[in-house]
Amino acid sequence: MRKHGLLLSLSLVAAAFVIDGCFFSSAALPTPVPTSTGWLAATLTAIALAQPSPTIGPTDTPLPPAPTEPFVPTGKIVLTCRILGAVPDQLCIVNADGTEYHRITYTDKAESYYPSLAPDGRSVVYSSNLTTAYEIYEMDLSTGLPVQLTNYLGEAYAPEISPDGQTIVFAVIIGTFSRIWMMDRDGSHPHEIFGLDGKDCVDPTWSPDGTRILFAAGIGTDKQLFTVTPTGEDLVPVHDTFRTRGRSDWSNDGSIIAAYSWMSPGFDIFYMDPGGLNLRQMTSGGRNLAPSFSPDSRWMVYTSYAGENIDPDGCELYIMPVDGGQIIQLTHNSYCDWQPRWGR
Repeated sequence: MRKHGLLLSLSLVAAAFVIDGCFFSSAALPTPVPTSTGWLAATLTAIALAQPSPTIGPTDTPLPPAPTEPFVPTGKIVLTCRILGAVPDQLCIVNADGTEYHRITYTDKAESYYPSLAPDGRSVVYSSNLTTAYEIYEMDLSTGLPVQLTNYLGEAYAPEISPDGQTIVFAVIIGTFSRIWMMDRDGSHPHEIFGLDGKDCVDPTWSPDGTRILFAAGIGTDKQLFTVTPTGEDLVPVHDTFRTRGRSDWSNDGSIIAAYSWMSPGFDIFYMDPGGLNLRQMTSGGRNLAPSFSPDSRWMVYTSYAGENIDPDGCELYIMPVDGGQIIQLTHNSYCDWQPRWGR
């Protein structure tokens, strides 16, 4: 999901939509970038062929030994929260067990969104329009002090720090469409790495080993998942027919990509292998968006409006085991909690 300010007016959390964009010669694409024509049919075909969520059935194979530690969620989840009851959005953080939920930005007249935790869990990178334009900031969680990293590159948002902690990938809206950019952790050497003429490239996220960047490219709901190298080379489509809005994630062991796709009357979350195989639906019914894996790859957090709920303040965070077990509601607020990202 995502919202723009100024140049792109993102929808309120009621729709929980996300948009982003890029610039690249279409001749370099290994497969055509999707167009709006037939996107729904393509998505429904992919969904119809998706495998159901895995279930445990009878087996003669001995079960593995029980884990020595309880199978409980750990770490912290940073999120965008409508804690003020209306825009502008702020940032909040909560323990993965639902405790110690609290606000971490206090810029009541400025919007803060698209948060992501650093690999060591000590800081958060995010986008805010403190200076009118949307810029990337990093906040040390121990002090609460933000440091501005970008300066008038365009509308910058959706930052994520590389697994080695050295580099930040993010999106920049220049003119009408978004492009994928990179910079050093301190904000130096910002540069565009990838873009598509007339398309948005949205929500970049690092592979666990730092060798690939996953993102969605297209228009509106008609976006396709791709990966590129950190230098913007070797563009590879993840799945030929699966369509999304954006906000995907890798499991920390690198074996699963999670993304959400539209299927009337809402959205659901799907898994697939990094090569696009083994597509399977993990949620059913309602508006389920923006998946993020736990650092140990045992859990997934996502935003949901719970069933047919269309209340713009009705979105909460939910978690479930990565194999699709019992769903647990993590937040219980009178305002919207969304754009979760799980970290240490």
